[in-house]
Amino acid sequence: MARKKKHGGHENHERWLVSYADFITLLFAFFVVMFASSQTDKGKAKQVSDSVKKALEEGQIASAIAGILGGTTPDKGKGSAQMKGPGGVEKAKPTSEEPTDGTQLQLIPAMDLLKKELEEEIKAGRMQVDMQARGLVISFQQAAFFPSGGDDIAPSTFDVINKVAAILKRLPNPIRLEGHTDSIPIHNTRFKSNWELSAARSITLMGLLETRYGVPRQRTSIAGYAENVPLAGNDTEQGRARNRRVDIVILNAVGMQGEPKPAEAAKAPAAKKH
Repeated sequence: MARKKKHGGHENHERWLVSYADFITLLFAFFVVMFASSQTDKGKAKQVSDSVKKALEEGQIASAIAGILGGTTPDKGKGSAQMKGPGGVEKAKPTSEEPTDGTQLQLIPAMDLLKKELEEEIKAGRMQVDMQARGLVISFQQAAFFPSGGDDIAPSTFDVINKVAAILKRLPNPIRLEGHTDSIPIHNTRFKSNWELSAARSITLMGLLETRYGVPRQRTSIAGYAENVPLAGNDTEQGRARNRRVDIVILNAVGMQGEPKPAEAAKAPAAKKH
Protein backbone atom coordinates (compact mmCIF):
# COMPACT_ATOMS: atom_id res chain seq x y z
CA MET A 1 0.00 0.00 0.00
CA ALA A 2 1.16 3.49 -0.81
CA ARG A 3 1.95 5.60 2.20
CA LYS A 4 0.07 8.84 2.62
CA LYS A 5 2.15 11.91 2.14
CA LYS A 6 2.72 13.90 5.29
CA HIS A 7 1.43 17.41 5.09
CA GLY A 8 3.81 20.24 5.95
CA GLY A 9 3.43 22.24 9.20
CA HIS A 10 0.54 24.70 9.41
CA GLU A 11 1.64 28.06 8.10
CA ASN A 12 0.91 31.01 10.43
CA HIS A 13 -1.04 33.53 8.39
CA GLU A 14 -1.52 35.95 11.32
CA ARG A 15 2.09 37.04 11.87
CA TRP A 16 1.35 40.29 10.09
CA LEU A 17 -0.84 41.31 13.05
CA VAL A 18 2.27 41.86 15.19
CA SER A 19 3.69 44.43 12.80
CA TYR A 20 0.26 45.98 12.35
CA ALA A 21 -0.20 46.34 16.12
CA ASP A 22 3.21 48.02 16.43
CA PHE A 23 2.27 50.42 13.65
CA ILE A 24 -1.05 51.31 15.29
CA THR A 25 0.70 51.91 18.62
CA LEU A 26 3.22 54.28 17.01
CA LEU A 27 0.44 56.05 15.11
CA PHE A 28 -1.54 56.52 18.33
CA ALA A 29 1.52 57.94 20.08
CA PHE A 30 2.09 60.33 17.18
CA PHE A 31 -1.42 61.76 17.36
CA VAL A 32 -1.24 62.09 21.14
CA VAL A 33 1.96 64.13 20.83
CA MET A 34 0.47 66.24 18.02
CA PHE A 35 -2.63 66.94 20.11
CA ALA A 36 -0.58 67.88 23.13
CA SER A 37 1.58 70.20 21.03
CA SER A 38 -1.49 72.13 19.94
CA GLN A 39 -2.48 72.94 23.53
CA THR A 40 -1.62 76.23 25.22
CA ASP A 41 -0.28 74.38 28.26
CA LYS A 42 3.27 73.69 27.09
CA GLY A 43 4.13 72.07 30.41
CA LYS A 44 1.51 69.35 29.89
CA ALA A 45 2.62 68.95 26.28
CA LYS A 46 6.17 68.18 27.38
CA GLN A 47 4.86 65.87 30.08
CA VAL A 48 2.80 63.93 27.53
CA SER A 49 5.72 63.77 25.10
CA ASP A 50 8.13 62.45 27.75
CA SER A 51 5.57 59.91 28.98
CA VAL A 52 4.92 58.62 25.46
CA LYS A 53 8.64 58.18 24.91
CA LYS A 54 9.02 56.29 28.18
CA ALA A 55 5.94 54.18 27.48
CA LEU A 56 7.22 53.15 24.06
CA GLU A 57 10.48 52.04 25.62
CA GLU A 58 8.78 50.07 28.40
CA GLY A 59 5.70 48.85 26.51
CA GLN A 60 3.30 50.60 28.89
CA ILE A 61 1.76 53.25 26.69
CA ALA A 62 -1.84 52.70 27.85
CA SER A 63 -1.11 53.22 31.54
CA ALA A 64 1.22 56.17 30.94
CA ILE A 65 -1.22 58.08 28.75
CA ALA A 66 -4.07 57.35 31.18
CA GLY A 67 -2.02 58.75 34.04
CA ILE A 68 -1.22 61.99 32.20
CA LEU A 69 -4.77 62.64 31.03
CA GLY A 70 -6.30 61.97 34.42
CA GLY A 71 -7.98 58.61 33.96
CA THR A 72 -7.45 55.19 35.47
CA THR A 73 -6.00 51.96 34.21
CA PRO A 74 -8.10 48.89 35.07
CA ASP A 75 -6.53 45.54 35.85
CA LYS A 76 -6.88 44.41 32.24
CA GLY A 77 -4.63 47.25 31.11
CA LYS A 78 -7.21 49.15 29.10
CA GLY A 79 -6.90 52.83 29.88
CA SER A 80 -10.02 54.76 30.77
CA ALA A 81 -8.54 58.27 30.65
CA GLN A 82 -11.11 60.96 29.97
CA MET A 83 -10.64 64.56 28.93
CA LYS A 84 -12.63 67.29 27.33
CA GLY A 85 -11.37 67.86 23.83
CA PRO A 86 -12.56 68.00 20.22
CA GLY A 87 -14.58 64.82 20.76
CA GLY A 88 -16.65 66.47 23.46
CA VAL A 89 -15.95 63.80 26.08
CA GLU A 90 -16.49 65.18 29.55
CA LYS A 91 -13.64 65.15 32.03
CA ALA A 92 -13.94 62.68 34.88
CA LYS A 93 -15.38 64.21 38.04
CA PRO A 94 -12.73 65.05 40.67
CA THR A 95 -12.78 63.41 44.07
CA SER A 96 -11.49 64.70 47.38
CA GLU A 97 -8.73 62.08 47.36
CA GLU A 98 -7.61 62.70 43.75
CA PRO A 99 -8.28 66.32 42.83
CA THR A 100 -8.02 67.03 39.09
CA ASP A 101 -9.45 70.54 38.97
CA GLY A 102 -6.84 73.13 37.97
CA THR A 103 -7.44 75.27 41.04
CA GLN A 104 -7.23 72.24 43.30
CA LEU A 105 -3.89 71.33 41.76
CA GLN A 106 -2.66 74.84 42.59
CA LEU A 107 -3.58 74.22 46.24
CA ILE A 108 -1.62 70.98 46.55
CA PRO A 109 1.72 72.75 47.29
CA ALA A 110 -0.04 74.77 50.02
CA MET A 111 -1.48 71.56 51.49
CA ASP A 112 1.94 69.88 51.52
CA LEU A 113 3.55 72.92 53.14
CA LEU A 114 0.86 73.17 55.81
CA LYS A 115 1.16 69.49 56.66
CA LYS A 116 4.89 69.95 57.07
CA GLU A 117 4.58 73.13 59.17
CA LEU A 118 1.81 71.69 61.33
CA GLU A 119 3.14 68.15 61.59
CA GLU A 120 3.29 68.21 65.39
CA GLU A 121 -0.23 69.61 65.79
CA ILE A 122 -1.66 67.14 63.27
CA LYS A 123 -0.06 64.16 65.00
CA ALA A 124 -1.40 65.40 68.35
CA GLY A 125 -4.92 65.61 66.93
CA ARG A 126 -5.20 69.36 67.45
CA MET A 127 -5.46 70.10 63.73
CA GLN A 128 -6.44 68.42 60.51
CA VAL A 129 -5.51 69.38 56.92
CA ASP A 130 -6.99 67.70 53.85
CA MET A 131 -8.17 68.42 50.31
CA GLN A 132 -11.91 68.27 49.69
CA ALA A 133 -14.11 69.00 46.70
CA ARG A 134 -14.64 72.66 47.67
CA GLY A 135 -10.99 73.36 48.46
CA LEU A 136 -8.24 72.98 51.04
CA VAL A 137 -9.77 72.47 54.50
CA ILE A 138 -7.83 73.31 57.69
CA SER A 139 -9.65 72.22 60.85
CA PHE A 140 -8.97 73.76 64.26
CA GLN A 141 -10.12 71.25 66.88
CA GLN A 142 -12.13 72.92 69.68
CA ALA A 143 -10.36 71.15 72.53
CA ALA A 144 -7.13 73.02 71.75
CA PHE A 145 -8.42 76.39 70.57
CA PHE A 146 -11.71 77.20 72.34
CA PRO A 147 -13.06 76.77 75.87
CA SER A 148 -16.19 74.67 76.20
CA GLY A 149 -19.23 76.73 75.27
CA GLY A 150 -17.11 79.80 74.41
CA ASP A 151 -15.54 81.58 71.46
CA ASP A 152 -12.30 82.85 73.03
CA ILE A 153 -9.20 81.58 71.23
CA ALA A 154 -6.44 80.43 73.58
CA PRO A 155 -3.30 82.63 73.26
CA SER A 156 -1.15 79.48 73.40
CA THR A 157 -2.38 78.63 69.89
CA PHE A 158 -1.31 81.92 68.27
CA ASP A 159 1.94 80.44 66.94
CA VAL A 160 0.01 77.74 65.10
CA ILE A 161 -2.47 80.24 63.68
CA ASN A 162 0.47 82.35 62.53
CA LYS A 163 1.72 79.45 60.39
CA VAL A 164 -1.68 79.12 58.76
CA ALA A 165 -2.03 82.88 58.23
CA ALA A 166 1.34 83.00 56.46
CA ILE A 167 0.00 80.54 53.86
CA LEU A 168 -3.33 82.37 53.54
CA LYS A 169 -1.60 85.66 52.72
CA ARG A 170 0.37 84.01 49.90
CA LEU A 171 -2.75 82.65 48.17
CA PRO A 172 -5.31 84.76 46.24
CA ASN A 173 -8.21 82.39 46.91
CA PRO A 174 -11.27 83.47 48.93
CA ILE A 175 -11.49 82.02 52.44
CA ARG A 176 -14.53 80.68 54.28
CA LEU A 177 -14.50 80.19 58.04
CA GLU A 178 -16.93 77.45 59.09
CA GLY A 179 -17.85 77.14 62.76
CA HIS A 180 -19.19 73.90 64.29
CA THR A 181 -20.39 72.69 67.69
CA ASP A 182 -21.33 69.41 69.29
CA SER A 183 -24.95 68.34 69.80
CA ILE A 184 -25.25 69.51 73.41
CA PRO A 185 -27.71 72.45 73.47
CA ILE A 186 -26.47 75.78 74.79
CA HIS A 187 -28.49 78.65 76.19
CA ASN A 188 -26.86 81.35 78.29
CA THR A 189 -26.74 85.12 78.52
CA ARG A 190 -24.48 85.37 75.45
CA PHE A 191 -25.42 82.47 73.16
CA LYS A 192 -29.02 81.40 72.76
CA SER A 193 -28.21 78.41 70.56
CA ASN A 194 -25.41 76.45 68.94
CA TRP A 195 -26.05 78.44 65.77
CA GLU A 196 -24.89 81.62 67.46
CA LEU A 197 -21.94 79.86 69.11
CA SER A 198 -20.68 78.33 65.86
CA ALA A 199 -20.92 81.66 64.01
CA ALA A 200 -19.27 83.51 66.91
CA ARG A 201 -16.25 81.19 66.78
CA SER A 202 -15.83 81.90 63.07
CA ILE A 203 -16.12 85.66 63.61
CA THR A 204 -13.55 85.57 66.42
CA LEU A 205 -11.07 83.74 64.22
CA MET A 206 -11.68 86.18 61.36
CA GLY A 207 -10.94 89.14 63.63
CA LEU A 208 -7.73 87.54 64.87
CA LEU A 209 -6.54 86.75 61.34
CA GLU A 210 -7.09 90.36 60.31
CA THR A 211 -5.86 92.34 63.31
CA ARG A 212 -2.91 90.18 64.33
CA TYR A 213 -1.80 88.58 61.06
CA GLY A 214 -2.96 90.95 58.33
CA VAL A 215 -5.36 88.66 56.43
CA PRO A 216 -7.93 91.01 54.81
CA ARG A 217 -11.48 90.31 55.97
CA GLN A 218 -12.69 91.22 52.46
CA ARG A 219 -11.41 87.82 51.36
CA THR A 220 -13.33 86.08 54.12
CA SER A 221 -16.87 84.78 54.52
CA ILE A 222 -18.46 83.39 57.67
CA ALA A 223 -20.58 80.26 58.11
CA GLY A 224 -22.11 78.62 61.18
CA TYR A 225 -23.33 75.03 61.03
CA ALA A 226 -24.08 74.42 64.73
CA GLU A 227 -24.11 70.64 65.32
CA ASN A 228 -25.31 69.66 61.83
CA VAL A 229 -21.99 68.62 60.22
CA PRO A 230 -20.35 66.28 62.76
CA LEU A 231 -17.04 64.52 62.11
CA ALA A 232 -17.72 61.90 64.78
CA GLY A 233 -20.50 60.59 66.99
CA ASN A 234 -21.75 62.83 69.80
CA ASP A 235 -22.23 59.94 72.22
CA THR A 236 -18.69 60.24 73.64
CA GLU A 237 -16.63 63.19 74.85
CA GLN A 238 -13.92 62.35 72.35
CA GLY A 239 -16.40 62.50 69.49
CA ARG A 240 -17.94 65.74 70.74
CA ALA A 241 -14.47 67.31 70.98
CA ARG A 242 -13.85 66.52 67.31
CA ASN A 243 -17.15 68.09 66.34
CA ARG A 244 -16.43 71.36 68.17
CA ARG A 245 -14.20 73.03 65.63
CA VAL A 246 -13.63 75.85 63.15
CA ASP A 247 -12.63 74.99 59.60
CA ILE A 248 -10.66 77.37 57.39
CA VAL A 249 -11.57 76.56 53.80
CA ILE A 250 -9.34 77.92 51.04
CA LEU A 251 -11.91 77.82 48.26
CA ASN A 252 -11.15 76.50 44.79
CA ALA A 253 -13.21 77.04 41.62
CA VAL A 254 -15.81 74.49 42.73
CA GLY A 255 -16.21 76.07 46.16
CA MET A 256 -16.45 79.58 44.73
CA GLN A 257 -19.42 78.62 42.54
CA GLY A 258 -21.73 78.85 45.55
CA GLU A 259 -20.39 82.21 46.73
CA PRO A 260 -22.54 85.30 45.97
CA LYS A 261 -21.05 88.03 43.79
CA PRO A 262 -21.76 91.76 44.03
CA ALA A 263 -23.86 93.32 41.28
CA GLU A 264 -21.97 95.27 38.63
CA ALA A 265 -23.72 98.50 39.63
CA ALA A 266 -22.57 98.05 43.22
CA LYS A 267 -18.94 97.80 42.15
CA ALA A 268 -18.92 101.37 40.79
CA PRO A 269 -17.37 103.91 43.19
CA ALA A 270 -19.82 106.14 44.97
CA ALA A 271 -20.24 109.61 43.49
CA LYS A 272 -18.65 112.38 45.49
CA LYS A 273 -20.93 115.02 46.90
CA HIS A 274 -20.04 118.64 46.14
